[in-house]
Amino acid sequence: MVAAVDLMPLGLSTRTLTTTFLIALTASGFYYYQYKMPSLSSIRASNAAALGSTPYLPTAVFVGGTAGIGQGIAESFAHHTKGNARIFILGRNRQAAESIIASFPKPSSPEAKYEFIECDASLMKNVQRATKELVTQHGVEKINYLVMSQGFLSTNGFTDAGEGLDKKLAVHYYSKYKFIEGLLPQLLKAKEDGEDAKVISVLSAGKGLSRIDRDDLGLKKTFSVRKASAEGPAYNDLMVEEFAERYPTLTFGHAFPGIVRTSIASSPTLSPWMKIGMKTAMGLLYPLSVSQRECGEYLLHGLLTTMKTPGAYRISNVGADYDSDKKKNGKEWRASEEDRKALWEHTVEVTKVKDT
Repeated sequence: MVAAVDLMPLGLSTRTLTTTFLIALTASGFYYYQYKMPSLSSIRASNAAALGSTPYLPTAVFVGGTAGIGQGIAESFAHHTKGNARIFILGRNRQAAESIIASFPKPSSPEAKYEFIECDASLMKNVQRATKELVTQHGVEKINYLVMSQGFLSTNGFTDAGEGLDKKLAVHYYSKYKFIEGLLPQLLKAKEDGEDAKVISVLSAGKGLSRIDRDDLGLKKTFSVRKASAEGPAYNDLMVEEFAERYPTLTFGHAFPGIVRTSIASSPTLSPWMKIGMKTAMGLLYPLSVSQRECGEYLLHGLLTTMKTPGAYRISNVGADYDSDKKKNGKEWRASEEDRKALWEHTVEVTKVKDT
């Protein structure tokens, strides 16, 4: 239920519930006052205008769109396009995806389509198969918007999903790199045709470490839940910067969604005490939170309007330019080139899928 005040750094069962509540409440208050919420009606109007004026039928891919924030963005996108779009939802839950798709507006364009592709993003071979399926089976030649919000909450230590990568980092970072890598031709094709070509990753933009541990990329030697929760967002920050550097005609973003009311506190990976703690904390934080649909509107605004031109962006919970706000406060941050290059080389190597 708490999507952006990441409780994983606190997620050791030995921590008291009181400590969890106090830290979460303090953090939420800080974020709320740091990014005061603009009028939701104005955000919706902006999104409607942006998508209503699109001269082509847009294609959008939502990884992790079967629940939570990804569902919220997909629903907002479908609503503002009046269903006249090609929308692909990728995730593990077919039943949830079919229910979401059934709620979308009925399109008037015969070229519009809604599809679900099953994909467990903890394995790179699954990501590679899903990207190939998009192209070969569904005939996707162009992609205008690639939205990735897949997440995995666990307080366990390093957990190998089957390819030597920790499952949390695989879902939160490596799979996102792999999706972008696999769909670059379709993004570039959209841009060549004069259309939008944008990518956004939803995790915790700007909330990671200012310097990553280059001596242990992937955290196989020094893993802890706390460290993984801090390095994962930093990896995403670095990823969008490096992709923007290598593909200067495309637009890449990493978003911080804020406090969002989702079903994450019911995750089967959490202990009973953690579930109770998170649900109670969410009750206390309710006045400072937004629904997943409201979050979807804010982040869609960031994708459509704030991420206006090619380059790398970090998006705040209200869809604003996070780094512009930091510049105003004299706190501009940009990763070192050494960190970016080291992480890129590491990621390229460990996400390779061996032929079987």
